[in-house]
Amino acid sequence: MDADRLRLSQQITGYWISQMLHVAARLQLADHLHAGPRSIESLATATGTHARSLGRLLRGLASLGHFEETSPGTYALTATAQYLREDHPQTVRPMALMLGGVQYQAWGELLHSVTTGETGFQHRYGQPLFDYLGEHPQEAAEFDRAMVAIHGGETAAILDAYDLSRFHSVIDVGGGNGSQLIEILRRHPALTGAVFDLPHVAQRAKLALDAAGFGDRGSVIGGSFFETVPSGADAYLLRHVIHDWSDEQSQQILSLVRAAIPAHGKLLVIETVIPPGNYPSFAKLLDLTMLVIPGGIERTEAEYRELFAASGFRLERIVPTAAGVDVIEGVPV
Repeated sequence: MDADRLRLSQQITGYWISQMLHVAARLQLADHLHAGPRSIESLATATGTHARSLGRLLRGLASLGHFEETSPGTYALTATAQYLREDHPQTVRPMALMLGGVQYQAWGELLHSVTTGETGFQHRYGQPLFDYLGEHPQEAAEFDRAMVAIHGGETAAILDAYDLSRFHSVIDVGGGNGSQLIEILRRHPALTGAVFDLPHVAQRAKLALDAAGFGDRGSVIGGSFFETVPSGADAYLLRHVIHDWSDEQSQQILSLVRAAIPAHGKLLVIETVIPPGNYPSFAKLLDLTMLVIPGGIERTEAEYRELFAASGFRLERIVPTAAGVDVIEGVPV
């Protein structure tokens, strides 16, 4: 078969594999096999599944290198399948659960999104992503875990690339569970900081800060960044926040940051800047996820400069990191 045609065919059938991995993650097959090889019958009993059908799933996954048949009807983990374990420090299980669940259904509405500019998620579920998560605690918990699994490894690279020691205080706008602020406070003992997020999210951050021993230097503030942003810091950090929203919504958020930030302060937006031309970039695919799921946008440097200017900032520089994300630094004007 022609190599180009083969590559295209493999991409067309790509959702087969993502759904196979989603089901393997949902059934926790990697966790069940962590102690060693098990028979299909044993795994079917443990997972409440149909033995022959489960065997067909594992055979397919083994053909991709994710599990292996060690003897007829008996399967074991491979090096890649280890990452599907819930207890693996670099687990991708939460990502497989999230992307293969409600978000997979929303991706089926891509044509609607491209045709109308509306999110496929709202078209499929009748409400925006974050409203949906507020009403579905299991999916919300999976979303939170997936964000940590996808982005958790970025923090060290960000702090290696961009020196925060010059600042006295930082507010992590939309800081979620507080994991990023904890690492900042650990890296910079002279810094104080706060997580600003919706009240129910901020409470989770408070528990995490206290558990990590940073309750004295780290605080939480509940609120909506569409209504207000707290003052009192010389660095405002927004990591994977702006890409969730439209240009108008992003400008609203950044304008509120502009109203809160001191003249000497720094705006630090952490996103992946889309490179020009046909250069391969994960951000170009993630941009379609933003279109389909929350209604946001991944942006080019020119688009960030325009967005910053419209919000009262000047884009000073873009600092790349080893994790593939960029620190986009702005100053108030």
